[in-house]
Amino acid sequence: MFIPVHLKHPHYRWLFAASLLLLSLLSTACEQKTRHFSYSIFAFGTLIDISFYDIDKVLAEKAFHMLQSDFDRYHQDWSPWTNGELAEINNKLKTDSIITLPDHLIPIIKTSIELSRLSENYYNPGIGQLINLWQFHKYRDTDIKPPDNNLIQHLVRQKPQMSDLSINDKNQLLSSNTAVSLNFGAFAKGYAIALEMAKLRKMGIHNAVINAGGDLSVIGKVIEMNNQQTNTRAWNIGIRNPRNNNLLASVQLNNNESIFTSGDYERFYFYQGKRYHHILDPATGYPTQDMQSVTVIHKDAGLADAAATALFVAGRTNWQRIAKNMGIEYAMLVDRDNHIYLTDKMAKRVEFSDKSSTLYKIVNE
Repeated sequence: MFIPVHLKHPHYRWLFAASLLLLSLLSTACEQKTRHFSYSIFAFGTLIDISFYDIDKVLAEKAFHMLQSDFDRYHQDWSPWTNGELAEINNKLKTDSIITLPDHLIPIIKTSIELSRLSENYYNPGIGQLINLWQFHKYRDTDIKPPDNNLIQHLVRQKPQMSDLSINDKNQLLSSNTAVSLNFGAFAKGYAIALEMAKLRKMGIHNAVINAGGDLSVIGKVIEMNNQQTNTRAWNIGIRNPRNNNLLASVQLNNNESIFTSGDYERFYFYQGKRYHHILDPATGYPTQDMQSVTVIHKDAGLADAAATALFVAGRTNWQRIAKNMGIEYAMLVDRDNHIYLTDKMAKRVEFSDKSSTLYKIVNE
């Protein structure tokens, strides 16, 4: 199976509804050939495509309904934009220094504190107020423009970061900085996928993919029927060229691996001739200017998600140190000058689509 990374689906609810209407027909047709079942869920602002192989229909539908219920709950509970518990905690962080946490938020906050430390704060979900200020969720609006610099610098000076938080033995969140506001947009999707993949394995599903708008995790292999024979092969994943819709490269994923990409092409706009994208540098308060995209492969989907953002913000000067700190062995970065940086292990796995291209320079470091 060849899956293009970050060729985003349009986020329209009619597409989600249509996918549900076609669900039984697709599943029946696939079952007759390969016992392959495909489903779609809309969560985390994107269409999540799910495929199961070599299982029966009853187990496939049970797994799908579990995933749908869980992703809906994660979206509600972990989003700062809903009326869920994270939004409630963010309101309390403005004034309270001690906050009682619901059990389900404890692991995601604890893990984020540690990942932020390992990344030297390049992954920083504590800058929720800064993210709100930029309002990149409205990037398609015709009148959107950057926020006032004075407002940006006011937040930057307060230095909100995850080291301002701790969790005591009573599972209470302690905060020493009222500027901290939590936004797990660079981690929640990967963390949720990791949780669900673990559940699928416990259910006895050994060949599956969860593809959340191009960021994905796999278990097992692709299973296909050709001429009444069953064939298996690895997952072949496409990596997008960050400046067009063409494929830059491809890579094969092994069992229990995840691939996540952070790119400046996902949400951006132009204002007075300058390009602004949604990945912010906590140190400056502005979109980073060094990278176009960063792709990371790791067995831990949550770590891959957070690390892709951390390396993007760290840029050409610091990405190698941060990758080492976070235990990232497979990474590919495309900088603003179209140079490509690869870890040694990633260089051995990536196959570029245009081997004769002179636009890109491969740099092994």
